[in-house]
Amino acid sequence: MGFSVVNKRQVNRSLNKLQRIKTWQLLILLILVGFISATFLRLNNIGMLERRKAVISADNAGIENDIQGRLYDLQRYISAHMNTDMGKGVYLEASYKRDVQIVDAKNASASNPNGNIYKKVQDVCVPRFSNWSYAYVQCTVNELAKYPEGDVLINSINRPHADMYLHVFASPAWSPDFAGLSIIIGVVIFIIILARITSVVILKMLLRKHHNSI
Repeated sequence: MGFSVVNKRQVNRSLNKLQRIKTWQLLILLILVGFISATFLRLNNIGMLERRKAVISADNAGIENDIQGRLYDLQRYISAHMNTDMGKGVYLEASYKRDVQIVDAKNASASNPNGNIYKKVQDVCVPRFSNWSYAYVQCTVNELAKYPEGDVLINSINRPHADMYLHVFASPAWSPDFAGLSIIIGVVIFIIILARITSVVILKMLLRKHHNSI
């Protein structure tokens, strides 16, 4: 039978309500919220980088309690904030170097039965490398291999594994902070825009159908 006069008035009333708020106004609001979200996401990442830098500084200082404290602070921050992915993580290189040097010193001590060989190796490698490096470690291994007892000594050197000094913490896909909340607001606005456009199209189709049926 087509629309009644009452139904037509209801459709027109609904259409007028929807058209009070312009789509371009909602789009501007969406762009603004998107900019705010991007800003908060960037701040989250900066916060992670600052705490990662604090871990490295504590590691270079060599104070164990500070290192653990900064690591805990970094882990807690990353677990509570999105967009804080560490990539390859943070590597405690200074701690690894210190622990390797302690092991080397023990192996070069007089109490070590192979200490005389290790001492000879140190006399060769230490002058060649002013600072500890992976090249220095490789030099030590190569020089030890020149001695008959070298293989036994190489196997007896209990150097720490480098991967034990690598720390990687997982960042959540979404977090209930300013960045996460602003993203939700943006999604809601986007849904409203889609719903508004869809509703306007449907109401206009209904009115057109009504006019065609007259």
